[in-house]
Amino acid sequence: MDIISILFDLFTYGVFTTLVGFVVLVIILMIFTKPYPIVDRFKEEETFYDPTTKSRQMFYQLDQPSQVHLSVIVPAYNEEERLPPMLDEAIEFLEDRSQKQSFKYEIIVVSDGSSDRTVSVAEKYVEKYGSNKIRCLQLVKNRGKGGAVKLGILSCRGASILFADADGASKFEDLEKLEIALMELIKCQSQQLQEISNGSAIVIGSRAHLEEESLAKRSFFRNILMYGFHFLVWLFTVKGIRDTQCGFKLFTRNTARICFENLHVNRWAFDVELLYIAQKLNIPITEISVRWTEIEGSKVTPVLSWIQMGCDLGLIWLKYKIGAWRLKRNN
Repeated sequence: MDIISILFDLFTYGVFTTLVGFVVLVIILMIFTKPYPIVDRFKEEETFYDPTTKSRQMFYQLDQPSQVHLSVIVPAYNEEERLPPMLDEAIEFLEDRSQKQSFKYEIIVVSDGSSDRTVSVAEKYVEKYGSNKIRCLQLVKNRGKGGAVKLGILSCRGASILFADADGASKFEDLEKLEIALMELIKCQSQQLQEISNGSAIVIGSRAHLEEESLAKRSFFRNILMYGFHFLVWLFTVKGIRDTQCGFKLFTRNTARICFENLHVNRWAFDVELLYIAQKLNIPITEISVRWTEIEGSKVTPVLSWIQMGCDLGLIWLKYKIGAWRLKRNN
């Protein structure tokens, strides 16, 4: 009887302590969390180098009308080795299209506080193709993948905007499949920049069709972590999307503006908050299967990154639930 009493007392104490801790956490979040994101940007990050004039020019802004059909945002942190093959593949595809039809594009490489030669590599492409097609946004300090993508998108000129990982894991020509799906979602049959810009849609590349093969290659422990992460995504945030993390997503300009101006998370879980925001604002989303190849040199540490993302998911849900984070719905 004494043991039962002790266990009951311990259980009661544990529940009480947990509740008190939760209440304290909520109070702290409500006091110290800003409801809307603030974009911190150094002066140096507002310009890019133009080799023609040999001077620095101001980046475009997302709230201005689009000037090109497509912007490709490439977040890059210490990617001097993997960046060139990715850019070569993307540029070959985009240049071929621009020769065949009235099509203008830009690629913005966002060096996320890189300490290697990432900026030098990107600048060589700027020299070769010109800053009207390739630009390098050099961040003064590391912001995280979400922060790099956000600042790149805030600086782009495209009617539609793709962010693509610097490792080149996704087959770039699969962009065509994403574009077809985007045009169907916004019910647009023309190539008018303004019409595409004003549409409301997100198309995300998906690796879900490759899941069975991936399961066979991963360890049992990593599969458990993956399933746990997917469950937390479904439980706390995004419903009905099988692959939230693929780094190959296409937006209309208007959708990108709405979603990224509301985005708080700068690290790996930013994709989840991005799609959570879109679903809360009833923005149409569709998944399209893309080809994907594992490229060596990933910056993701499987166990630590997934644990961090799991914690971030809980905080995303909690902060929106208690009103510490809010959405601007009047965009």
